[in-house]
Amino acid sequence: MKTILLDHVESASLKKETPHFEIGDTVDVHCRIQEGDKTRTQIFTGTVIARQGRGINESFTVRRIVNNEGVERKFPIHSPNVLDIRPIRSGKARRAKLYFLRERTGKAVKLAHRHSDHTVTK
Repeated sequence: MKTILLDHVESASLKKETPHFEIGDTVDVHCRIQEGDKTRTQIFTGTVIARQGRGINESFTVRRIVNNEGVERKFPIHSPNVLDIRPIRSGKARRAKLYFLRERTGKAVKLAHRHSDHTVTK
């Protein structure tokens, strides 16, 4: 009973449409950044290494390499600061969590391409 009530209350805050992406996909995450009294949109591009939660608590982790240093960021899917999630490329993954990519460097970080309907839009 408690879960049904919580789901009903949370449904008002959920986004109507969320894009389909899976573990191993390369995505562009457009997030709103507040700097003083100005706001801007920042794009974080990387590989989805984890998804967790359900409902309003659902989030995903994106990893990329910047200056030979691994950077991971966790995004709530239904946050108003996450403006858009655009899948760029789908990667073949045989695990639910891709934490093993943290130890890899260079070309070993790339996942094999899986054919899907993700289209690159720029």
